[in-house]
Amino acid sequence: MQLTLYPFELKFRHTFTISRKSKDVQPLLVVKLEQDGFSGLGETADNSYYNMTVPRLMDDINAHRSLIEAHTLKTPESLWELLYPLFKTNLFALCAIDLAAHDLYAKMQGKKLYEVWGLDISSNPLTDYTIGIDTVENMVSKLKEFPWPIYKIKLGTKEDIAIIQELRKHTSATFRVDANCAWGVEETLKNAAAFKSLGVEFIEQPMPAADTEGMRRVYEQSALPLMADESCITEADVPLCHGLFHGINIKLTKCGGITPARRMIAQARQLGMQVMTGSMNESTVGTSAVAHLLPYLDYVDMDGPLLLAEDTSDGVKIIDGRIIYADRPGTGAILK
Repeated sequence: MQLTLYPFELKFRHTFTISRKSKDVQPLLVVKLEQDGFSGLGETADNSYYNMTVPRLMDDINAHRSLIEAHTLKTPESLWELLYPLFKTNLFALCAIDLAAHDLYAKMQGKKLYEVWGLDISSNPLTDYTIGIDTVENMVSKLKEFPWPIYKIKLGTKEDIAIIQELRKHTSATFRVDANCAWGVEETLKNAAAFKSLGVEFIEQPMPAADTEGMRRVYEQSALPLMADESCITEADVPLCHGLFHGINIKLTKCGGITPARRMIAQARQLGMQVMTGSMNESTVGTSAVAHLLPYLDYVDMDGPLLLAEDTSDGVKIIDGRIIYADRPGTGAILK
């Protein structure tokens, strides 16, 4: 195979703020793998919370370039198993390679990726659109600027209930709330009770991942379902979330790609848990890969290209929450 790396730094439409930080640009890395006249694209995101920068991602991939380029792709899973021991401390980098391998593999078969898996896309879930933390006036303005059937509302302020109350005045859309670890037990229970009558579907990661005892109390008493995010990074975390959360949010970038994500979905189903996948503000390359997992999912947050003012590629389109696949094999993404 031939390996090519493409670093990007894309501007957001609006400053993107969650409970722990704000940012105006999203650094990204796109990986291209080529073999036998076919090429596949994958993507991963810079993320300071996990100490992942594009230079680090590129350095770690380039350190194993000779092994990757000496490999002949048989299946994406076999490449992932080969590389995992080398990338187990940088699953973000492994994700980009794995996504590119899946895209390449499906193209070599002349099929869309979901067709390779034999999936039915007729009942795919709709994606939400994220409203980042801001003044309540600006959050209302963002909501009005982007009419959508489902919103994910980032919270973690002293006025969280008032924010949802005000946003509810301006739309009948479904709300999902993501606190990104900002609350404690009593605050979570209080907010869940208030949000239930305000059309909130579930709460994502209300408390720090380390507070398992607190999450157990919240799980037993919460008026709303709870979805794990920071508490569910890799495959080993799935069973640990059982009894603490009602479902898991899988981020391909964090777990190492599609290969482990499909196993995590299977684990969660065996435990009777709900499943969603989430965005790390990927461009259309990464988002197009996520789209092929939709038939497996209850919920999806794949709004990265909608939040960005720029893009790396053409691929899936998102219209009123509905995902439209590109009429191309693989994941459907092509660099602009």
